[in-house]
Amino acid sequence: MQVISPADATVVATVAAATREDLDSALRAARHAQRAWSRTSLRHRMEVMLRVATLIERSAEELARIVVSEVGKPITEARGEVQGAIRYFTYFAHLLDGVTDEIVPRTAESEEIWIRRVPHGVVGAIIPWNYPAALTARKVAPAIAAGNAVVLKPHEQTPLSSLYLAALFAEAGVPDGLVNVVPGAGPDIGQALVTHPETDLVTMTGSVRAGRSILRDAAERITPVSLELGGKAPLIVLADADVAAAAKAAVESRFANAGQVCISAERVYVHESRHAEFVDALRAEVAGLRVGDPMDPATRLGPKVTEAERDKVEAMLAAALESGAELLAGGGRPEGEGFARGWWMNPAVLGSVTDDMPIMRQEIFGPVMPLTSFTDTADVVRRANDSEYGLSAYLFTNDFRQVMRLVDDLRFGEVYVNRIGPEDVAGYHSGFRRSGLGGDDGRHGLDFYWQRQTVYVNWA
Repeated sequence: MQVISPADATVVATVAAATREDLDSALRAARHAQRAWSRTSLRHRMEVMLRVATLIERSAEELARIVVSEVGKPITEARGEVQGAIRYFTYFAHLLDGVTDEIVPRTAESEEIWIRRVPHGVVGAIIPWNYPAALTARKVAPAIAAGNAVVLKPHEQTPLSSLYLAALFAEAGVPDGLVNVVPGAGPDIGQALVTHPETDLVTMTGSVRAGRSILRDAAERITPVSLELGGKAPLIVLADADVAAAAKAAVESRFANAGQVCISAERVYVHESRHAEFVDALRAEVAGLRVGDPMDPATRLGPKVTEAERDKVEAMLAAALESGAELLAGGGRPEGEGFARGWWMNPAVLGSVTDDMPIMRQEIFGPVMPLTSFTDTADVVRRANDSEYGLSAYLFTNDFRQVMRLVDDLRFGEVYVNRIGPEDVAGYHSGFRRSGLGGDDGRHGLDFYWQRQTVYVNWA
């Protein structure tokens, strides 16, 4: 498989596409390694994981450049992603210090009940292309902390970060076979991984379409599944909010990684009394976004990941304009020698949008921000909740009573108040409705990688 640079459409690398036989070998290796790993002490696992974190830190700049080469995101964002990968290993390593099992008080003479945490076995992990380094760490770190082995399928467009991390795992002393990276096409290798009899648990980040397919495939063997799927995050600015701060946050959230973030602010609602002020602040922020070479630290917006992705977003933008939306800022493609190749778009802000437009209902996953207004707080909450997605939402207000009321009413797995993402590994990243099933991160995310075994002990 060829890995293509989104910035200039050149071939970055050629990677072997796994066969079904390769996948079988990886799963057998994982099963063999997991048996021994599950018997190691939590202290030993913690030490190995901290060595992984140290090696990623040592190689942080090289890994960040690999992320840029295959995703196209600005180098500053790639460096942040690598730091996130480090934190996944340090966080879950230290979280093992607080792990306990349960002993139920005696229910009869000379008897106890033990409730133990035990690993599932072999975890099949499937990740998308937008955060290949961080998502590899997000899946691998808690899985091996809990005593599992992992077979990970990266997206076929972005396998390099996962493969690079796999080499660091080996160097850190992760046993051979415990973590396997198997690049290949989703309909082939991904589906085979989900349905394979050696796969005991599936964790996937990706699209709703892929999530449905995985649920269907996993149902045959009743394999446990965790899915983090799409988002259509509303960003709500109440009348009392700091408009300048909210506009700055909206731009950072919407245009990070060229809008290719599942928790990105995909639709913005501003109180009517502050709408004009917000638009002025937004235009100033968008005007300051530098589109250019993603390896340049001054760049804030890189290319879309593929030509097909760019064409999809441009079509959505054109359809919105044809339906009556107004272009408030940006739009088009950047011009100049540096943009002759690759899949570039300028950021765009749309006004005069209505809630029934596809641009307000479908996930854009690109650098386009639709903006509308509201007058009634209860009504804007209703409009925000009127979505098939329920991953993230943003609220800007200085009224704490409004915070408590709206957090209670917003039906989203994550609500950010007066701030934006990224999410923190100490939280719990989960979605409502079609945005997912289960979740990642924190103590609850780690808990997913264990089963409970109950042991009835009689020593009479």
